[in-house]
Amino acid sequence: MLSTTEYASATDRRPTSTDESAGSLTVQRGHFTGPGRIVPDDLYAEVLTGVARRERDRLHLVAGTHVTTNTYWGRLHATYWQRWTAVSSVRVRLHVSGAGCVWLMASDANKVGRAVAQATVQGSDETVEVDGPVDRFLDGGGMWLEFATETDEMTVSQVRWIVEPVAPQRPVDLTICSYNRVDECLNTLSSLISDPYALDRIAVIRVVDQGSDPLEDNVRFADVADALGHRLDYRRQANLGGAGGFTRGLFEATSGAPADDHDVLLMDDDVLLDPEIIVRLTGFAACTGTTTIVGGQMLNLLHPAHLHRSAEFANPEELENGNCVPGGVEEGFLLGRDERLLPNVLDRRVDTVYNGWWSCLIPAPVVRAIGYPLPLFFQWDDVEFGYRARAHGFPTVSLPGAGVWHSDFGWKDWDEWHRYFNLRNGLIMAALHTPFDVRVVCRTVTKFLREYLVAMQYGLAATLLTAVEDFLRGPEILDDGSASAAARIREIRTAYPETRCVPMHELELDFRELVVQPAAPRPSRELLVWAKRTVAQATGRTRIRSGMVTAGEAHWWHVSQFERAVVTDMGETGVRVRTRDTQRLKELSRRGLGVVRRLYREGPVVARQWRDAAPRVTSRENWTRLYDA
Repeated sequence: MLSTTEYASATDRRPTSTDESAGSLTVQRGHFTGPGRIVPDDLYAEVLTGVARRERDRLHLVAGTHVTTNTYWGRLHATYWQRWTAVSSVRVRLHVSGAGCVWLMASDANKVGRAVAQATVQGSDETVEVDGPVDRFLDGGGMWLEFATETDEMTVSQVRWIVEPVAPQRPVDLTICSYNRVDECLNTLSSLISDPYALDRIAVIRVVDQGSDPLEDNVRFADVADALGHRLDYRRQANLGGAGGFTRGLFEATSGAPADDHDVLLMDDDVLLDPEIIVRLTGFAACTGTTTIVGGQMLNLLHPAHLHRSAEFANPEELENGNCVPGGVEEGFLLGRDERLLPNVLDRRVDTVYNGWWSCLIPAPVVRAIGYPLPLFFQWDDVEFGYRARAHGFPTVSLPGAGVWHSDFGWKDWDEWHRYFNLRNGLIMAALHTPFDVRVVCRTVTKFLREYLVAMQYGLAATLLTAVEDFLRGPEILDDGSASAAARIREIRTAYPETRCVPMHELELDFRELVVQPAAPRPSRELLVWAKRTVAQATGRTRIRSGMVTAGEAHWWHVSQFERAVVTDMGETGVRVRTRDTQRLKELSRRGLGVVRRLYREGPVVARQWRDAAPRVTSRENWTRLYDA
């Protein structure tokens, strides 16, 4: 943690005219290690031969060493620059001492490398500049640096990628929505404080604290607030979910006249932050030819070398979001090699439809044109806003080489209270952004319901039905920003014991009843298998009395064969005990039949109500009412 004096001193040392001349902008820095030791250094720079000492801003090569920055963080992903900006060339400026060679390299969509420029250093201590045209990258490719020594040593530092921006840009605010993740949020702020150069890109750091454990009560908060000084805007408000917290940042940044607007970089509170993402997102946004939402990508915190998805789209009528776009990378291993032993560095450009708000820069003109996010509490708020922006002509770019490490989604169990919001808000999204084909929507809901019931997920079935019923109530359910819905669904789920994750040591079962039963492959005739499983459960003829099921094999067609299934939670911290309950099965089936009939009959009319209400619900007046309540 920096003291006020140390912060002021660090700010005085930040790069100024030595890095950027008038009219130029650093859009990327060359780092050689990440923000912590859990992050592999090879995501930044890779030692191909020899020995090199990698530090954050400095690289030292001994004799006979070859290092490449053809890595996720090391390269300039030029294909996105050529597609979305008018930048025609980039200048790489670096400080070099010792003797060796520096190459500016480039690749195409097929990863075939070529040398663009080269500089030789002969024992001097000097600033080196190499230029590269941003051309021949439309389908894919990037630029990176390589360094090599022969008989001498060489040290490289202060690498800057510099361009001429399109036009002067608005100030950028950083908004962090926080809810009872005190240490994580303070760590994120501390990471930003540690990098004065990145911090200098931010006008206001707005921390919207909606938790019951306030940040300001933590002993670390005073030092953080002292270091951030006038930049910090810490405010407490009632819990309106992620939508309410993030919208507060957009709300405050556009509170005056348009000439005084700030763009807003939204960021989760619990990420592992490399402050370099701020330089890259703000730099790219400054150069786009049209007003563009610029998103950072999500890297998996438990598996730091893995990219969650490179670009995403949604299928609202089937209640799906987070789908990987064709040609994109899903759960990609960024240190991997292809069949030609070339690195997996996202050479081919793919275009996204929206970007998650784990890190996403939203320009103020987008808010002025389309309104504020929907008060959905959370889930689908970022998706809906991205789709709405797209419908109004504002694209979204998910920029490779700009990511934050976030808790792995694959290690979060689906059977949680927040699934209500995923389902309900998906229906709202379908009403607003699709023709709302009631046959597709009802088929999707029916499919989920029958799978949940046969897999003995009665609480999840109740969650689904409550979500549909609330959707059918219409826009009035958002009148309180969904705060009451969050409390109510938690209460509903307490009646269903299988929704609770239980530590293994609390199970009072004979170990012989906990033998792991492996699953068969997905059946080719799913509906027939479902019918057989349903009949077997209804007549008490399930095949397995009791057993254990691993998290990755808890498919409905497998779990439905058990009288009692002890299923590992996706986070692998405990288990969920699912027990067949014929009475609940009948009750939820009858209720489900009625709900689906209502959805089919009333759905089109309710969808029109949602569309008619959207301008009001996303207005500044509505959010003013919610914040003042």
